[in-house]
Amino acid sequence: MPSVRRHAGVQSLRGVLRAIFLIAASTSPLGASAQNNAQGSCNGTVYLTFDTGHMGVAPLVAEVLQRQRVQVTFFAADERTQSGGSSLDEQWAPWWRARAAEGHEFASHTLHHVYWRADEGAGLKVRPSTGPQAGKDLSMTAEQYCAEIDGAANRLRAMTGKEPLPLFRAPGGKTSPRLLEAAQSCGYMHVGWTPAGFLGDELPSERYANRMLLEQALRTIRDGDILLAHLGIWSRKDPWAPAVLEPLIKGLKERGLCFRTLREHPVYGTKALNRK
Repeated sequence: MPSVRRHAGVQSLRGVLRAIFLIAASTSPLGASAQNNAQGSCNGTVYLTFDTGHMGVAPLVAEVLQRQRVQVTFFAADERTQSGGSSLDEQWAPWWRARAAEGHEFASHTLHHVYWRADEGAGLKVRPSTGPQAGKDLSMTAEQYCAEIDGAANRLRAMTGKEPLPLFRAPGGKTSPRLLEAAQSCGYMHVGWTPAGFLGDELPSERYANRMLLEQALRTIRDGDILLAHLGIWSRKDPWAPAVLEPLIKGLKERGLCFRTLREHPVYGTKALNRK
């Protein structure tokens, strides 16, 4: 496999990211004990994450999370929205700042929602789904792909005043060893989701009704699962979040499961990064 850039600055960058990450961990407005279950009463832990989307359900999602006292991790890309702008533009800056004040965590979903298509030569073949080159097949070097990850993280940092986690999620979860090595070279670890954590909000509602998705999630989700939902899916006719999100949270709480952000995850969280 052709090598990606390696230099002393990478180790320095990782050290800086981890130091900021550890400092921020102690300043979160709501600690783990302020979440849905009292400390020590959990029968297990799940990690709810949201990727951006058309943002049409974003206000509702925020209301549910606040009402249920659940903190999550948002993976953000600058995607087209129902309001005519994009999810990381100034129109949405107050929404993101409010989520930071509530103690949620943030990470990159690549600035232009860049899908990996294949390894190509010494680089990557990709296709952005948003931005000026949306829908085009492009070739990217490791440095260019890192710039996509950095782009979303930088936008989040500027809007929220909070340091994003040194994590990213590739659109569609599509990766290759070369792509992961490229991201690692600029200080990022990839986070997907667990099989039971795929909540199905991007599936066609004609075939996957909300009630079916809720029942399946409540039946299959277990301790340690990373859950995936979106802040709006264009293709789904019957939106998932209004019907499923709050019943799902309540149902998992009733089973004794606690909700945590990825900052507290045993692999992706603060302690794990500090050991590296």
